[in-house]
Amino acid sequence: MSAGAASILGRVEPGTARGHGGGGPASTRITVAYGFWIFLLSDIIMFSTLFATYAVLKGATAGGPDGRALFELKTVGYETACLLFSSYTCGIGFLSAERHRVELFYGCFAITFLLGAAFLGFEASEFARMVAMGAGPARSAFLSAFFSLVGLHGLHVTVGLLWLVYLVAQTAAFGLKDFVCRRLHCFSLFWHALDIIWVALFTLVYLMGVQ
Repeated sequence: MSAGAASILGRVEPGTARGHGGGGPASTRITVAYGFWIFLLSDIIMFSTLFATYAVLKGATAGGPDGRALFELKTVGYETACLLFSSYTCGIGFLSAERHRVELFYGCFAITFLLGAAFLGFEASEFARMVAMGAGPARSAFLSAFFSLVGLHGLHVTVGLLWLVYLVAQTAAFGLKDFVCRRLHCFSLFWHALDIIWVALFTLVYLMGVQ
């Protein structure tokens, strides 16, 4: 039977692929990346809700300190530099994994981990300083919104670092096989998304907060 007749009758000859213009289903890599993008978009929606909440409560200081009194842009600048550069090393590490340059991959991911840990260290010191000043999350609605937004981002970075360690251990155990590279791809997307969220947070919370 000809291909045209088979199409008309709704039949498919043996060996003929369905879907995607006759090219068969999408690869596992594309499917996994697509699914992970949906997860990232849902995460961004959650952060957008917290950004909106913070914008509404920014002036609700209840007579307590506001951003001008609390934020130290020098420290926040160090945090930002650490996270931005960690995104760069993460990208280089992922590209190295795809090219099976194992030593460069390990080196870049080690730097990514150290920079992420440094970011968390700066953030923890900022939180501790604010709490010591009596500006904890229970002090005002403004501070509750601030700690929720910034703290949730920090929690994501913490999860990312644990995930990074797990992926490096998997690479050491199995090598840079396809399924490992797919997971590294998802981690890279996650880490870059955290970078984008932090740029928005740095601009809308810290820079605008000291105006």
